[in-house]
Amino acid sequence: MIQVFWYIYAALLATSTIGFFVHGGYRSPIFLIDLAFTVIAWIGLFGFVTHHQIFTPFVWQVIFAAVVLWDLLFFFFIKAHVTTEEPAAGTASMTIISGLLMLALLGPLYYALFHYSF
Repeated sequence: MIQVFWYIYAALLATSTIGFFVHGGYRSPIFLIDLAFTVIAWIGLFGFVTHHQIFTPFVWQVIFAAVVLWDLLFFFFIKAHVTTEEPAAGTASMTIISGLLMLALLGPLYYALFHYSF
C-alpha cells in the first residue's frame, strides 16, 4: 500500500515539473541546471520505489548531498538573482513560508534519496 503512495508522489512531482516546463519555466540556463538536478533526484526516487539498484550507494550519497545543497542554494539565493520580479513587501516572511512549503513538498524526496543511498 505504501508503494502506491510513493508512485502517486512521484507522479505529482513529475506533473508539476512538466507543467512548469510547458509554461516556459526552464528558459534560463540556471533553471535547466535545476531541471538536471531534479531528473537525477527522480532517478533515485524511482530506484528507491522499485527497489532496483541503479548506481552504487556511494554515488547516491554524493548525489543526495548535491541535490539538497543545490535545492537550498537555488531556492534561497540563486533564484532571487535570476528572476526579474520586483521584491514585494514582506519578502522575508514569504521566503520563510515558501521555504517551509518547499521542505514539506520535497521532504519525501529527500527521505527516499537518503534511504536509497545509506
